[in-house]
Amino acid sequence: MTGCAEPGFRVWLSYHSDPSRKLAYSWQLAEDFAGNLIGINTLRANQLVREALEEGRIGALSAYRHIRPEVRYGEQRSRIDLLLRESGLPDCYVEIKSVTLLNKEQGFFPDAVTERGRKHLQELMQVLKAGHRAVLLFCVQHTGITSVRVAEHIDAKYAALLAEARRQGLEILVFGCQISPEKMLLNQSLDFVV
Repeated sequence: MTGCAEPGFRVWLSYHSDPSRKLAYSWQLAEDFAGNLIGINTLRANQLVREALEEGRIGALSAYRHIRPEVRYGEQRSRIDLLLRESGLPDCYVEIKSVTLLNKEQGFFPDAVTERGRKHLQELMQVLKAGHRAVLLFCVQHTGITSVRVAEHIDAKYAALLAEARRQGLEILVFGCQISPEKMLLNQSLDFVV
């Protein structure tokens, strides 16, 4: 969440009346000093991608009609964000990562050292070896970001593993969002910069 919580940023919260919740409010959006809107709720990324898949807005994955969330897989018993299936096609394992770290219109992932992210890449490489399709989908929840690159300066090990996974066939997709206080919509393909 680096760069998303500066003093003076405007924020939007949602209220939840459920007494079993630890907190009554959830932080949803922030507006930076340049007027960019930032989706803070990282759980929203999976919802945005699933909605886009169901509506056929992700061309590279539009042939898959069957979507299963949070399926256990791999040697490390990870959960894949989305497992896509279609008769006659290889299963497609989609790992979704939310991107909010901005530097001069460039988005970066990860925004912190991520052992969990490296584990996910290792699992996806095993999926590729088994003959399936593996996709890393960056969901950009920041209106100031126009492209994404791996944050080698933050996690060099992740960057090296991602480069190896790409050599083995990992597909990388980047999609930006239209964001307003009323609605978020995954709606535009962005570039992944190597």
